[in-house]
Amino acid sequence: MQRKIRGPVIVSLLLVAAGIIILTVMYNTWQANPVAVNNPAINKVKSNTGSLDLKSIIHNAEKSVVQIEGQNEQSTITGSGFLFNEKGDIITNAHVVKNADVINVRTANGHIYPAAIVGTGEDTDIAVIRVQQLANQNALNIETETKAEIGDEVIALGSPHGFQNTVTLGIISGTERNFSVDGFNYENVYQISAQITHGNSGGPLINRETGNVIGINSVGTNDGTIGFSIPASEIYEQVTTWSNEAQHDELVYKNADDINSPDSPDQLIEDAEYVADYFFENISIRDYVGAYTLLGSSMQSSRSYSEFREGYIHFMNLEYSGLSSTVTDDNQVKTTVTVTAETKPPDKEKTKGVEITYELTIGHENDQLKILGIKKSNNN
Repeated sequence: MQRKIRGPVIVSLLLVAAGIIILTVMYNTWQANPVAVNNPAINKVKSNTGSLDLKSIIHNAEKSVVQIEGQNEQSTITGSGFLFNEKGDIITNAHVVKNADVINVRTANGHIYPAAIVGTGEDTDIAVIRVQQLANQNALNIETETKAEIGDEVIALGSPHGFQNTVTLGIISGTERNFSVDGFNYENVYQISAQITHGNSGGPLINRETGNVIGINSVGTNDGTIGFSIPASEIYEQVTTWSNEAQHDELVYKNADDINSPDSPDQLIEDAEYVADYFFENISIRDYVGAYTLLGSSMQSSRSYSEFREGYIHFMNLEYSGLSSTVTDDNQVKTTVTVTAETKPPDKEKTKGVEITYELTIGHENDQLKILGIKKSNNN
């Protein structure tokens, strides 16, 4: 009986041993060759890090946006515009400059320059003016082919009622709008929910996603709730042609003597406080180059850019308030500003709050307002 059972037992043991050997070989093969999953329905999820920071878009755009004053004997029209090439050419609306005898352009850092007309539309409310001093400065990128769609987020910049570099946000709320105003035909224009009014004319409409110009803000309703912007793609060829065909010696600029007319004390204070505000705005967003360019030549000679930057680089969450100014006997302005911030000294691990009062001396240098001196006192 025992002999009859021995045969099946031996066969079973052989089968078990063979199974163990096969499983061992298969395991080693799997370890050496990772399994590839080729399922088109499975994709690696990637985070979108390409979105531009809103504050960065606005600050960079403000450097290229200007306030424009077109003057004649009867009136002064205030509008806006923006640099679009390296020649110092500025796109604006024709109705801002068409009847002007004198054109002034005020930049974001408070400088005022004369401008000459390069080209104006007869039926289309578009014009190009040139400022020699703005050649090779920052220009805004224009989307020459892409058309905006309803729902796209936009940023409108300009100088409504003379308040320079005002920003409003909205969306494209309509497209292909057609109408006529004051002899100009507006065709296929964007309707926008971003509020614009008098003084916004000629300012850029910027795509929130790309930071590029997609339109020229031109018309707003009386209540300011609806605006209209000319698509940049439809006028880019025309403004480029005007720019390329302009003969420099044929351009007529404002007489330099008109620029140097003395300012009233109130106007001088307003302009000086604008420079001070722009200075600390640059510091708050760490644009130290922009702040350094506002210093007068004597200050730049005595303090290199790296030394200037080192004096502010440790500030975080900087805020400023309480601008107050007085005009001195030598026609300079003393402007005081209170700054609060957090700072982390190089040899410390923790941050601490600071409050500093700055006194800026602001005056004319080469017909431009510059910061001629800075004094500070720590209030802590």
